[in-house]
Amino acid sequence: MCAMNAVRSPMAEALAKHFFGKSIYVQSAGARKGEPDGFVLGVLDEIGIDLKKHKPKSIEELEEWEGLNFDLIITLSPEAHHKALELTRTHAAEVEYWPTVDPTVFQGSREQKLDAYREVRDGLIKRIKQRLQR
Repeated sequence: MCAMNAVRSPMAEALAKHFFGKSIYVQSAGARKGEPDGFVLGVLDEIGIDLKKHKPKSIEELEEWEGLNFDLIITLSPEAHHKALELTRTHAAEVEYWPTVDPTVFQGSREQKLDAYREVRDGLIKRIKQRLQR
């Protein structure tokens, strides 16, 4: 879960599904609903993951569509973390906060921006593998 389900959380969802999709159920959502981000598509495509079908959704939409029957909620932004803590007052789920830089705030050339997204991607790969490997 991140702020708008446009950059960090869809990236984390795609990576977790790529590495562990047959053994765990993963969905992402945002504290609010954002718009798709082309840089995310690009840096995931570089490693062979297609995210073109992802549609950003809020945590309320996810709850409406599927319920919130999750064992673990990983939050990647302060806004998402506060929202998840509110939710877990009425849902039994563990919440972990993984502070993750928002790469959309980086300025510079296209390549410098892509590098910021790659750093987030690579950091998420490392954390996801460490946390979910059994």
